[in-house]
Amino acid sequence: MYDMRKVEELIARWENGERDAEMRKVRNEVFDVLTLRTIYKLMEQKYILRLEGVISTGKEANVFRAVDPSGEYIAVKVYRVETSEFRHMWKYLEGDPRFARFRRNKRSVIRVWAKKEYKNLEACFRAGASVPYPIVSRDNVLVMEFVGEDGEPAPRLKDCVPDDPDGFVEELLDSLGKIYYGAGIVHADLSEYNILVRGGSPVVIDMGQGVPWEHPFAIDFFRRDMERLSAVLSDLGREYTVGELVKVLEERGKKGGGKA
Repeated sequence: MYDMRKVEELIARWENGERDAEMRKVRNEVFDVLTLRTIYKLMEQKYILRLEGVISTGKEANVFRAVDPSGEYIAVKVYRVETSEFRHMWKYLEGDPRFARFRRNKRSVIRVWAKKEYKNLEACFRAGASVPYPIVSRDNVLVMEFVGEDGEPAPRLKDCVPDDPDGFVEELLDSLGKIYYGAGIVHADLSEYNILVRGGSPVVIDMGQGVPWEHPFAIDFFRRDMERLSAVLSDLGREYTVGELVKVLEERGKKGGGKA
């Protein structure tokens, strides 16, 4: 657990060059001294009271369960600076008019990526889609709504079967219509790994690579998403072709007051 006092201590030890077992563990949990300073600043600004355990690990980021000053659970996503394969992020950033300028060094790319996920979540949430509510983005850290119940993170669709598959599918299609045609964001990595099941309902996550329709590769990303979505829905007992999915999502996006 990392509270403000502990983070301050770790920053001091890092700057003093200490490299014991505890500091190696800190490194393994995606922290460097600049990230620790960012966490400390977010604690000063009353976004975070303390960080608890890791609830998700990936090549690009670790997600921590945390608590805010009011005692509510939140999620803190820390993007890896030293180990992220940041070059593959360029194709999602280049061509996105919202991020026309960014430096090509690793930390700058990761910082923009975190801001990009925040902006994508914000747009989708405003469109009424079921996504985590974004709270704040600073450097390589994103603070957002905790998706789960009583401190337990919601499972991925990959790891569970909804109690009511038909109802789940209907909610998922409604939400995706709002994402693609309400917010105008192509997810670009949609799969059963990026859909959580909370209380029997879907929550779409991992929006960092999402692009607007103006992006030069948006159609390619969209086609790939629809192919994967067709397979996901087939596993839930619902058969759709890619063409049928495009029509369904567009209709639901329009019904929800979207852009299409």
